[in-house]
Amino acid sequence: MENFAELVKNRRSIRQFTEEKLKEEEVELIIRAALLAPTARNCRACKFVLVENEDTLRQLSVCKANYATFLEHCALAIVVLNDPLQSAAPIEDVSIAASYIQLQAEDLGLGSCWAHINGRETADGLDSEQFVRNLLDIPFQYGVTCIIGIGHKKRVVKPHEEEHLLWENVYVERFTET
Repeated sequence: MENFAELVKNRRSIRQFTEEKLKEEEVELIIRAALLAPTARNCRACKFVLVENEDTLRQLSVCKANYATFLEHCALAIVVLNDPLQSAAPIEDVSIAASYIQLQAEDLGLGSCWAHINGRETADGLDSEQFVRNLLDIPFQYGVTCIIGIGHKKRVVKPHEEEHLLWENVYVERFTET
């Protein structure tokens, strides 16, 4: 990508992927970006579980009632974990790391989408976090915040259009609605 503004403008949620696998170098760059993400008090408490196995991806795709089916066809799913025992701001820490993952994926020309896990349920009413913990042997102390599905884009989505920006949501100095 030429610059950050273009990167942000071009990053869209992609839910359809080709069958092409990711290169080892691409995965390394994505994880490096996640590990470089800032954390509260520099605690570096975020954990990441990388999943490429097709059967496990299929099982992850039903980890919540809606909007996780894309995980079945992604090349890589990154389960992003928070550690509330080590971090002063665990949800914020993993949210920043997940954003870095998605921006790095876009910079590599890959697509990505966030599947929100904490506070969600499977179609059968099971807690989504517990479902993922059981599937991936994640200890109970870690919160499962989200899963980022990554892969080669099946189709290119046009960039965000700047004329659709909601500038009316921006206030200067004080929050005053007119």
